[in-house]
Amino acid sequence: MREQAITLAGGCFWCLEAVYELVDGVLAVESGYCNGHLPHPSYEQVCSGATGHAEVVRVSFDAERISLREVLEIFFHIHDPTTRERQGNDVGSQYRSGIYLHDPGQEAVAREVLAQADEAHAGRVVTEVLPLANYSRAEAYHQHYFANHPEQGYCAMVVSPKVEKFRRTFQARLRS
Repeated sequence: MREQAITLAGGCFWCLEAVYELVDGVLAVESGYCNGHLPHPSYEQVCSGATGHAEVVRVSFDAERISLREVLEIFFHIHDPTTRERQGNDVGSQYRSGIYLHDPGQEAVAREVLAQADEAHAGRVVTEVLPLANYSRAEAYHQHYFANHPEQGYCAMVVSPKVEKFRRTFQARLRS
């Protein structure tokens, strides 16, 4: 096993977390906040938009079972990388699209996949690629949120359709 991690922002962390928890080769998914200026912010502080943080998921994966390229291809498929600081009805800098690198060796792959996504979206992709900074784990109640609350309104209306889209498109990547 060759464990790697990447941190991704694609709107609300519940959506990304719900999908990556289903991916074969993903070892762990943790919701959190990164690339803001306040150390260890609360959810309420991040939601205010004043901390500069993005809502993110840290995806740990076995690089012998799934490549970084595949992790990022899933990422660009399950969120809208063309809307600056928003995903659907979620608006604010905390909902931006971003790839946060854990080591400099990840940048070339991230930029290649980003360029492919940008071409597929007619040059409209606004995803930032930056080194991971000031990461902190989100509160315990945010972890595994969709798995624990599938009937909650936001989960039923927003998260569930993204999970189903993933299941239809990436059947070969589903955890068995």
